[in-house]
Amino acid sequence: MTIPNQLTALRILLVPVFVLLLLHEDPSFKLAGVIVFTVASLTDLYDGWHARRFNEESRLGAFLDPLADKLLITAAFLVYVWMGYLSLWMVVLVVVRDVVVTVLRSWAEFRNQPVVTSVQAKYKTLLQNVFAYLVMVLIFLQKSELFGNRSAELIGDFLFSSALDWIMLTVTVVTVATGVSYLMDNWEVITGNHEGDA
Repeated sequence: MTIPNQLTALRILLVPVFVLLLLHEDPSFKLAGVIVFTVASLTDLYDGWHARRFNEESRLGAFLDPLADKLLITAAFLVYVWMGYLSLWMVVLVVVRDVVVTVLRSWAEFRNQPVVTSVQAKYKTLLQNVFAYLVMVLIFLQKSELFGNRSAELIGDFLFSSALDWIMLTVTVVTVATGVSYLMDNWEVITGNHEGDA
């Protein structure tokens, strides 16, 4: 495997580690979870650059890289649902969109007609990562009471507020919209009407 693919595989392996650390009640474990998530996210930035810089792009990497992103973000969102911060229905929409897109990408790969990740989808992934990271940091700050009890209470109020729901709703709308755009842009490939490689 190339270095980018190894980093992608590492990102997938870090998913359960991150989940277990974040779910632990000890604030130091939650901090470790934040660090693991950060490391995993940084590998995503580096492996794409490395693949392009050293001409190590591959169809396997093109499939695994977005899959690893989806697993990491889905795990974070499900943890937040478990903790009571996010509404399940919005996370379900995000997961369904990602499952549908992943299945269709796999189908296109099987038919030797791979599709390219759109710029909008990359921005969607960035938005999801930033949101997941900020919530994660707030969870750590609340549990650690690093800035005092009052700050922890305010953070807790925000995590359970409608404001967080509205932010997540924005993330959900953007995620679903990019999924619809993906279907429209690649409809001929998906349905087999594309005049491309057999």
